[in-house]
Amino acid sequence: MTRLTRHTVETAPEASKEILAQNEKAFGFVPGLYQVMAGAPQLLQTYGAIHKAFQKTSFNAKEQTVVWQTINVEHECTYCVPAHTALAGMMNVDPALNEALRSEAPLGDEKLEALRTFALIVARNRGHVTQADLNAFYASVYGEQQVLEVILGVAQKVLSNYTNHI
Repeated sequence: MTRLTRHTVETAPEASKEILAQNEKAFGFVPGLYQVMAGAPQLLQTYGAIHKAFQKTSFNAKEQTVVWQTINVEHECTYCVPAHTALAGMMNVDPALNEALRSEAPLGDEKLEALRTFALIVARNRGHVTQADLNAFYASVYGEQQVLEVILGVAQKVLSNYTNHI
């Protein structure tokens, strides 16, 4: 059941039309998430900006996928999990990593596992982490910059996951 309006380029508020048109041109369609977010142009604009910003973090494609899918799975987002599976494929991320994230199986890489664990702690505890949590994350070669970048990734996923839930 659709609870929020899905907009097209023609029906969207004026401030959302160009973003929808750009996505339609780039992908051949407008993703459902963008169709809904178009109802609040500031949300659509902010989501796009956060997505671009997260892609420019120090995280590589695997690490971005770990953050995104960890939060998608934690939030039980039935739209974003498959969407980010496709995105991971376009980013040439090993499908086995994506499948492990989706099924919450061990990742087989200590650094990526530490990233998943920290992203889960941030999401589950709403940002309340302990010094021990930070120390464990730092021991895996991540630093303060990556702590803040995880927060950026969680913020992005809150916008999309919550929109999709509603």
